[in-house]
Amino acid sequence: MAKGETDLPEPASDTDVLRQTTASSAGLSESAEDAVVASADSAAAVVSRETQVDTSTRSAAGTGGGERADNGSMASVSRETEPTDAERAADALANVAREAHEDVADLPVAGADTPLAQAVAEDARKRITLSGRELPRPAQTRVLTVANQKGGVGKTTTTVNVAAALAQAGATVLVIDLDPQGNASTALGIEHHAEVPSIYDVLVDGDPMSKVVQSCPDIPGLFCAPATIDLAGAEIELVSLVARETRLQKAVTAYRNELAERGESLDYVFVDCPPSLGLLTVNAFVAASEVFIPIQCEYYALEGLSQLLRNIELIRDHLNPTLHVSTILLTMYDGRTRLSAQVAEEVRTHFPDQTLKATVPRSVRISEAPSHGQTVMTYDPNSSGALSYLEAASEMAAQNAAENSEDRS
Repeated sequence: MAKGETDLPEPASDTDVLRQTTASSAGLSESAEDAVVASADSAAAVVSRETQVDTSTRSAAGTGGGERADNGSMASVSRETEPTDAERAADALANVAREAHEDVADLPVAGADTPLAQAVAEDARKRITLSGRELPRPAQTRVLTVANQKGGVGKTTTTVNVAAALAQAGATVLVIDLDPQGNASTALGIEHHAEVPSIYDVLVDGDPMSKVVQSCPDIPGLFCAPATIDLAGAEIELVSLVARETRLQKAVTAYRNELAERGESLDYVFVDCPPSLGLLTVNAFVAASEVFIPIQCEYYALEGLSQLLRNIELIRDHLNPTLHVSTILLTMYDGRTRLSAQVAEEVRTHFPDQTLKATVPRSVRISEAPSHGQTVMTYDPNSSGALSYLEAASEMAAQNAAENSEDRS
């Protein structure tokens, strides 16, 4: 190689250009755009190096004598008038880049019709529609017992997350933890060790509700009457007490009157009761006017529902004539299985007015949240589980608006 000469980069052939163009057009929309940008950058680099070579060649020719200078000048003129292979490749790639950039928006998005993509799109719709919006408040306090005699259906999870969603939307909500396990208290970040005043003191000792109610640390407007381990023995202790079935009802009524004297009120009261029909559950049914039933989308959940409805009818006939099933929420829904769809269809066929359109999917975030002392509404508000509970809360609030409209008419 002669002194002053420089190795030129091997120019891209037309075949390579076509191969790059085809690969860019056949990929995903984002990949296509990235490939086009990369190709354009490569072309620009080739042109830059070619220009540097021309400059260095002209400089060398200028210092090598008259004849060499003339030859160098002629070579320079020739290069300036006739494009090199590298320049032609750069022009071709630039045209490809312009055409692909114009068409990249029209390229199909891979997987747009898959269940995962549809779920992502649905979550985005819910987030845009529901997030940050205040919901209509009921004309009077709604007291709901969240019940299902079958365990593991998401009863406590539904209680705390629907309550949290309503509170975040501007409502004032009280959760009464009537389950001796105290899971609702844990999920709301409420202290409930043995020394803490609890709902046990209200039921057995007759303490006022105001003595035990605590505000939840993460969500303004959300309150909880916690459960402690003492509540496990309350079933036996209540047997010998006067008016044992109505003790919770009287305590809730007295608390609402106390708030009214201070110019305050509750929009919702949720009672989370254990998965059994004992005196604690009977107290919950007598204290409420509505029953909120979470139903797991599995076959055995329907059998538990039949038994629960018979017990509700007994309570209505003998203790609380206003008690009725107002809301049913399908939980642990898996759209990939035929069983979930069949259970949902069966429930909606028998309870078309009570069953919410919202369904709560199986979600790791929902399961993780209680271990952090939070609801999923604060633990991961953008998760599919949080958005589903927010949608359920929105439907419940819409029930309020419809009932208020009927009352005015």
